[in-house]
Amino acid sequence: MIYRRKTYTIQPEKLDEFNEFFHTYLYPNQLKHGAKLVGRWVNETQNEITATWQYESMNHYEEIEKQIRKSALHQKAKQRDLGNLYLESIQDFLTSTAEPYAYHPPKHIVSAATIILNEADEVLLIKGPRRGWEFPGGQVEEGESLHDAAIREAKEESGADVEIMKFCGVFQNVKSSISNNLFLANYVGGKLTTSSESLEVGFFPIDQALEMVTWKNFRQRMEYCLNEEHHPFYVAFNQ
Repeated sequence: MIYRRKTYTIQPEKLDEFNEFFHTYLYPNQLKHGAKLVGRWVNETQNEITATWQYESMNHYEEIEKQIRKSALHQKAKQRDLGNLYLESIQDFLTSTAEPYAYHPPKHIVSAATIILNEADEVLLIKGPRRGWEFPGGQVEEGESLHDAAIREAKEESGADVEIMKFCGVFQNVKSSISNNLFLANYVGGKLTTSSESLEVGFFPIDQALEMVTWKNFRQRMEYCLNEEHHPFYVAFNQ
């Protein structure tokens, strides 16, 4: 592993604007292409921000940077009028003095997602800003059950109140250490509303919904949940 430390010098009054730019353009683009954010910090006087990124190797970093420069999100960032968003930036590369597990136990992300059906046997989908149409879901919080997380995420992202009917199975992204637990649920009420994570919300016939979901293997997750012959399932993959 190698680590890239990038430090920006900014005007303190630009902190919020710089953070918004980072979370809109820099962070999602790095994440999408395979980088991992170790951490990001601001100093006491709020004129210096440091982000540390993790890569498998220098070749891995260079390949990610090459892909980012070709990406649509990078082109959008270049078109934005940044003004004097930051004064200067420097970066260097670091290597760990020991294997990562020597200092920290392995970390795994646990998420819960729900395929929600209404009385017409239609599927609830949300349209996210990055992944397009998908089903509601997100990370399980500390002290929260998978069941409760699935219900909460559905409410937060779509406004829907749901009743969990069945645990369907798990899709595990081994490379990213993410385990996605999938449920089937019935829509029981609540006004459908958008949120910061959903640009559009609606119910769609199953065949149409499956065509609309195009992000990675999310369509396969829906298909497995909607076909009881697959229950319970465990699918491991690397992305």
